[in-house]
Amino acid sequence: MIVFLLVIMGYFLGSIPFGLVLTRAAGLGDIRAIGSGNIGATNVLRTGNKKLAAATLLLDGLKGAVAVLIARYHGGPAPYCVGLAVVLGHMFPLWLGFRGGKGVATGLGVLLAEASPVGLIACLIWLGMVYWRRISSLGALTCFGLAPVIAMLLGHSMLALLAFIIAGLVFYKHRENIRRLLAGTEPRVGKV
Repeated sequence: MIVFLLVIMGYFLGSIPFGLVLTRAAGLGDIRAIGSGNIGATNVLRTGNKKLAAATLLLDGLKGAVAVLIARYHGGPAPYCVGLAVVLGHMFPLWLGFRGGKGVATGLGVLLAEASPVGLIACLIWLGMVYWRRISSLGALTCFGLAPVIAMLLGHSMLALLAFIIAGLVFYKHRENIRRLLAGTEPRVGKV
């Protein structure tokens, strides 16, 4: 019963749309009406407000980490179940008609809280790819594609399974980005 309640808590924590809340509070309107229409940090960056984009990235990551850390007190499968729930809440929030973010920052927050070495390596891969190629989606797809392998190599088999599921969800949410990457038309960071 406690795991079920923690999963519900994780979903609702994950469903807080920080990008939407912050841009509206800053008087920038509905973030879903610009750029990709996404509520995440990359689209918030398209408003030109780097501080809001950084705050969105941080808060979306924190909600993933906080949910897992709360669940960790109960041990067993709870942190893994809640980790998945918080990512699902971010991606498919009830309040926004199940159209949320792509799960990158929240997923990285989950990885960092579950096993910090795995999360740190995934973050470095993401940052490195974004710095090198200047394409946010490529960084996300690369780091989540490698996250299950990293978790397995570092001896975290349960986390490898969770990372594999999150990677599948991240790839699903990035399906349009993948098409544009293959076509060579994916926008670079800082471009619309």
